Amino acid sequence: MTILVTGATGTVGRLVVEELLQAGQQVRALTRNPAKAAFPEGVEVVGGDLAEPASLAAAFEGVTGVHFINFAGDDYSPLPDGAGLAELAVKAGVRRVTVLGGREDGELEQALAATDLEWTLLHPVEFMANTLQWWAHTIRTEGVIKEPFGERLSALVHERDIAAVAATVLAEGGHGGRTYVLTGPRAITLKEKVAILSEAVGRDVEFVELTVDEARAKWRADGMGEQTIEFLVGALGNTPEVGYTVVPTVREITGRDARDFAEWAREHADAFRG
Repeated sequence: MTILVTGATGTVGRLVVEELLQAGQQVRALTRNPAKAAFPEGVEVVGGDLAEPASLAAAFEGVTGVHFINFAGDDYSPLPDGAGLAELAVKAGVRRVTVLGGREDGELEQALAATDLEWTLLHPVEFMANTLQWWAHTIRTEGVIKEPFGERLSALVHERDIAAVAATVLAEGGHGGRTYVLTGPRAITLKEKVAILSEAVGRDVEFVELTVDEARAKWRADGMGEQTIEFLVGALGNTPEVGYTVVPTVREITGRDARDFAEWAREHADAFRG
């Protein structure tokens, strides 16, 4: 069984590749720039772009499982031809598909639902890995986090657990037509998150809680557009229940407990040290 991993150089994709290899699967990794890709030995690397399904015929040849992402490019824009990707998978003889970030109303997802493919949508809540992008530089250089909504709860999930679920579903099957929400083992507040990171890094990291207006001004100074700022105010100030409700999906599918944020923080502590 050859499994194609799209978005294979991404935060989750590269781990899906590793998890599939550990499960004894043959893995083909799709990337827009194969020359710059670095994968473990045994991975077949192919070039291609999800935004151009017509260019992917060779990548899909002989593939029986596919891990899809539901966006294209570094700006996370929607796939321009989700239906074309689903058609390509059917023609190639693919049997199982996972979609990271899958939404029932997405073009790719709806097209997959209209086929006989065994499709599974994976809906992770907040990625623990986002902490690197959002906080690493600030903690290294300033030792302080300035954010609003200090009591906001999040059941943030380890990227390795997302990958493990995807790999298990693709390798073992039996999850067709399902949508899975993926969370960590507990919900923590923003203040708790800072405290956990502080302990892992071995230095005091101060938390300064901003008012909403102060946060708007900070984000504006950081170069964010007004639409993005208002999205953040709404999403962070009124987190949907699904974002902080812990579910046992990781254990049910993989047979092991979901990793908590303290474990993630210890794994990545060096990235936050000055």
